[in-house]
Amino acid sequence: MKNTRILLTSLLLLLFLLQPLHAAAAGPVALVLTIDGAITQATQEYLLRGIQTAEQEHVEVVILQLNTPGGDILSMSAMTEAMRASTVPVVVYVTPRGAMAASAGTVITLAAHASAMAPETIIGAASPVGSSGQDLGQTEMAKQENAMVAKVDAFTAWRGPQAVALAESTITKAKAVSSTQALQVHLVDFSATNLNDLLRQLDGFTVQMPGGPLTLHTAGIVQQALPMSLIEQLLQLLIDPNIVFLLLAIGLQALLIELTHPGAWVPAFFGVVCLALGAYGLGFLPVNWFGLIFMVTAFVLFILDIKAPTHGALTLAGIASFIVGALVLFNSPGTPHFEQVSVPLVIFVGVFIGLIFAVILTYALRAQGRPVITGSARLAGQTGFAVSEIDPTGQAQLAGELWSADLADASEPVHRGDRLEVIRVEGLRLKVRKK
Repeated sequence: MKNTRILLTSLLLLLFLLQPLHAAAAGPVALVLTIDGAITQATQEYLLRGIQTAEQEHVEVVILQLNTPGGDILSMSAMTEAMRASTVPVVVYVTPRGAMAASAGTVITLAAHASAMAPETIIGAASPVGSSGQDLGQTEMAKQENAMVAKVDAFTAWRGPQAVALAESTITKAKAVSSTQALQVHLVDFSATNLNDLLRQLDGFTVQMPGGPLTLHTAGIVQQALPMSLIEQLLQLLIDPNIVFLLLAIGLQALLIELTHPGAWVPAFFGVVCLALGAYGLGFLPVNWFGLIFMVTAFVLFILDIKAPTHGALTLAGIASFIVGALVLFNSPGTPHFEQVSVPLVIFVGVFIGLIFAVILTYALRAQGRPVITGSARLAGQTGFAVSEIDPTGQAQLAGELWSADLADASEPVHRGDRLEVIRVEGLRLKVRKK
């Protein structure tokens, strides 16, 4: 009965959390979305879900709070297309203070039906780069620039020639400007200190929608936050280079444990899952796959040092190979800073893994130095208990087996149930004494 109540309570809570937004319940609603980080497939799905929710619930306006250094150009294109096709006005607000709408974030801001920036924020630096962050060739650069210039021209044509010129220069010259400069040439519509200030200024503002001009009514509007779903947060987390690096390191380590200790399926399963998640993240990051060879080589060196100990030489080489491989994989020249892995993290993980193998190597060397003990000789020094009175003979149980036992060297009698210690083995009889 108790388990049934817990199950029903959990289901009711889940249904409550999955309830859609009911905008009409408290009057006009401003649906507030927040993107703080790189533009990725996860942010694309998040914005599309937000726009779909807004259209289904007939909200007044969608506010996208944005702080991004840029990101995937394909996701950016999908996001701008969804914004322009939306039947609900989408307003991009670059916030908080110190935030930026750089690279892909610039185009997303310009694609909005209205835009605003908090003080001390910047917009621009939208020159196209390759999928791995590298500079493009002259021909490819010209193609990408012309395509992006045409896109921002269409978004800013109604704002006037100064805004168009500035928007183009953010792409052709990688120019970035402050919120004050952007507002002066009407590249954005408002400078707002916070969300309440923005909604106050939006009241009575007219935006151009696919169906014609639309005047916003945001006075006293209800603010309804729409956070990222758990899946969207997970997908966004999995493209963090530091998380991807840790997943690869843990996955390789787990598989190595399975190789050195066959039959322990848990490390193998855990390693495969970590590597699969890491591979997903690598698919969205600008990486140099050559670095993966160094990382795999590092673990090969670790194994060799365990199988054929070289007093740590191969382990040191493995640490160096692991660190170099990780930096080559994630931090190749031209990779955007926000898509690079933390160098201190790489060094720490490399040294930590090296220390683990150093400990394993130490035990391996000690094991090689010990004499091999087999048969009954291994029983000497072990402890058990008396099954019967031993005075001077009787029976003892040792390691789950029943043995005939004799007192060793005129020791005191061992009573039934007493603990005893094996002194030596003579044939099939144990020589014992009371523990």
